[in-house]
Amino acid sequence: MRILTALCLATALTLPLSGIVQAADTATITVSGEGRVDSRPDMASISLGVTTQGMTAAEAMTANSAQLAKVLDNLRAAGIADRDLQTTGLSLNPNWQSDSSGNNSRIVGYIASNMLNVRVRALDGLGQVLDVAVQDGANTLNGVSFGLSKPEPALDEARKLAVADALHRATLLTEAAGTKLGRVISITEGGGYYAPAPMFKADSAMAAAVPVAEGEVTTSISVTIAWEIAQ
Repeated sequence: MRILTALCLATALTLPLSGIVQAADTATITVSGEGRVDSRPDMASISLGVTTQGMTAAEAMTANSAQLAKVLDNLRAAGIADRDLQTTGLSLNPNWQSDSSGNNSRIVGYIASNMLNVRVRALDGLGQVLDVAVQDGANTLNGVSFGLSKPEPALDEARKLAVADALHRATLLTEAAGTKLGRVISITEGGGYYAPAPMFKADSAMAAAVPVAEGEVTTSISVTIAWEIAQ
């Protein structure tokens, strides 16, 4: 009776272990795909600002505030709403000066800087906005970036293209290996991004203002999909 009990126990322990080994041997394939959608941008962001100097900190800040107020008035007159104007940086620093030997540094004044982010929702007026901003006030321009006011449709289309790309690659690989795809095990989405694609654009309405090439915006999504390989 003791021998029979031991044999039965050994058999009961062996069956589940056999099932685990079989599951671990399941063949899989993991492939990444990418989807890209090129769209014409419908908005732009301008990073500009005012930098002023003064003998004292108060003098530098006062001049900066007055000059920036003119910039804001000009931008509002050009059709920019208050919700599209945002201060992104404000600084006040001493202006150090050294002698010819590089020693004996001393403060000869102060430098005030105020940076502003401006969203332009009507791109046909972008050149005019840049023009009025620098005409009477702004003396610092860090650049212009383009984007989409509603990126969701482009992102969804890029997702579909990324899944189709991964499926195409996985099907090609498994057919070349003489097998077929099984069920999907997992789908992981990577990050999405916008990338400008320069494209020259000549517009007679912008001829008298600052020339701007809006180009295209590329929306990209990557996915990684794992499948079982059909036996």
